[in-house]
Order: sequence, then structure tokens, then C-alpha cells
Amino acid sequence: MYSWLANLILLMHVLFVAFVIFGLVLIVIGGLLGWQWVRNPWFRWGHLVAIGVVVLQSWLSVICPLTTLEMWLRGKAGEGVYAGSFIEHWLQTLLYYDAPAWVFVLAYSLFGLLVLIAWLAVRPRRFRM
Repeated sequence: MYSWLANLILLMHVLFVAFVIFGLVLIVIGGLLGWQWVRNPWFRWGHLVAIGVVVLQSWLSVICPLTTLEMWLRGKAGEGVYAGSFIEHWLQTLLYYDAPAWVFVLAYSLFGLLVLIAWLAVRPRRFRM
């Protein structure tokens, strides 16, 4: 059961990362093509908060709670756990990429800056009452 839950957390983490990355891509493309749904305030605020949390955690050197929960569940299941953040681990595992933590802080911060630029370039609609 712990292993299954750890895999569920891993899937949630992957979906979160996909939302942050592909959300920005869709906002930029949608802005260029005039897609109105990319101006949805729920989508845009959710996206901004998501990358904001990632950037803040990186600045504070806090491991993502999803990573911590996944590793705890894997430990309870008797499986191996990894050190560092989710992104660091999977980049190293999938791409054999190894970098110091500051590289990830810089990357997250620059990505957050891109999200802010997209916020200004493709303005979200206001919430309707």
C-alpha cells in the first residue's frame, strides 16, 4: 500500500511540474493565437501561485513536501529513497545531469520571471462576481 501511495504522489508531482511548464507554454501560444481560455483568472492565478511556491521553496532551501511525502512512503514500503529534490533526482536519473543546488534555484527563479513576464504580456481576465 505504501508503494502504491508513493507512486500516486510521484504522479501528482509529475502533473504539477507539467502544469507549471506546459502552462507557461500554453499561455504564450494562446496569447499569440488569441485563445481566450488562457486568460482565465483561475488558471492564471493557480499557475502563478504554483511557480511562486516552487521559487520560494528553492530560495529557502526547502525540499518540496511532495518529495518528502513520497520518500517517507517509499521508506515505509521498504524501497530506496533519494536525496535532494524531485527535479534534481529525476534530471540526474533521466539525463545524467548533475548540478549544484544553486543552478536549480537560478533555473526556478528565471522560470518564475518568465511566468511574470507572461502575466504582463497576456493579461488574465478579472474574476467575475
